[in-house]
Amino acid sequence: MDLLKSMKLAAAGMKAQGERMRVISENLANKDSVGRTADEDPYRRKIVSFKNALDREIGARKVEVDKITEDKSAFGLKFDPNHPAANEDGYVKTPNVNSLIEMMDMKETQRSYQANLGVIDASKKMIAQTLEILR
Repeated sequence: MDLLKSMKLAAAGMKAQGERMRVISENLANKDSVGRTADEDPYRRKIVSFKNALDREIGARKVEVDKITEDKSAFGLKFDPNHPAANEDGYVKTPNVNSLIEMMDMKETQRSYQANLGVIDASKKMIAQTLEILR
């Protein structure tokens, strides 16, 4: 039944967006995590990428998390000569996490999750109406 397929595809989308939300939350939680020494790097932002995967059970392609990679952009620098992680010039490397970008990604993730939830709700209603008609 196509309605059940659409529900499974939407559930796969919700699962993928849930994983993305977890990574965004991890990035935000570690936005101030610096190294303990001058040689140690601070927290590096993570990025989720998706892929299409064939679900042989339903005969359709669904979205899945492909991989979680580290953002290779440069770290920030903050002048704090008294910090144990400060280099010889008094600068501490800060994580490459931008709260504004993370919040925008979070909003996009929430909307995608809600859209998939809407598909599931609509499919459930159509199935219920079909069963009501058949009575």
